[in-house]
Amino acid sequence: MATVIRLARGGSKKRPFYRIVVADSRMARDGRFIEKVGTYNPLLAKDNEQRVQMNVERIQEWIGKGAQPTDRVNRFLEAAGLKEKTERNNPNKAKPGKKAEERVAEKAEKEEAKRAAAEEAANAPAEEEAPAEEEAPAEEVAAEEAPVEEAAS
Repeated sequence: MATVIRLARGGSKKRPFYRIVVADSRMARDGRFIEKVGTYNPLLAKDNEQRVQMNVERIQEWIGKGAQPTDRVNRFLEAAGLKEKTERNNPNKAKPGKKAEERVAEKAEKEEAKRAAAEEAANAPAEEEAPAEEEAPAEEVAAEEAPVEEAAS
């Protein structure tokens, strides 16, 4: 029988209240337990003494018998100074999800397309500027002649 020290949820909907219990690992989360060794009320302020209450002696006794605390109960024990704080590292936590990576890739492709279009636009007018300047005076001449003709009429 593998015993664990874990949280068993109680309370009503959207008003959680947890018992810290010693239970057989095969039992349901809120099911049969061996002993209640504390409580946890997440609705209270973090600095409130009533938020986490534990029977430290019984917990240490059960750990001595081989009971394994869950991650959350381990954190409570670390906060109470009963266990050494373990260094936690979750390198995947900061990584974006698949959809976010796809959006970044699409954005990068659009940026690259804009840069390529801008480079083409910058290169193309430099080659075509000379003929465009030659045509401009001809248009200006035609534009100057048209008002003169209208004024003469």
